Amino acid sequence: MARSLNKVLLIGNLTRDAELKYTPNGSAVCQFSVATNREWKDSQGQEKSETMFHRIVAWSKLAEIIPQFTMKGSKVFVEGRIVNRTWKDKAGVDHYITEIVANEVIVLDNKKRIQQSEDTPEPDKKVEELKKEDLKENIEPSDIPF
Repeated sequence: MARSLNKVLLIGNLTRDAELKYTPNGSAVCQFSVATNREWKDSQGQEKSETMFHRIVAWSKLAEIIPQFTMKGSKVFVEGRIVNRTWKDKAGVDHYITEIVANEVIVLDNKKRIQQSEDTPEPDKKVEELKKEDLKENIEPSDIPF
């Protein structure tokens, strides 16, 4: 039998928060989309860009972990395989979808999911203004090292 390989490697950003659900038998499944960008120059030297959107599905423990450590905009590395699915809806119309079933997802940025509960108070505006004022230091041109 000839060898074959179905492997996908992506680095991109989540286009929305990951959505965690459970199947009727209790298996965790997480769905999210990743956008990847490609930039190049055409034959006339003009810069072109293309964005591709990839539907990702993760199962089991990986599915439960992804929503805890990612959010819309998170940069992730995804390793998995391509799967094509077909089904008929109630009206008998055929539907086709291509997905990547993730075997591994690694968060590449340091964005952390911050969930603000109802009992967490809003930050004091005065404190926020003070923090902003602290950032507005008087910097002289002689302070810049270059």
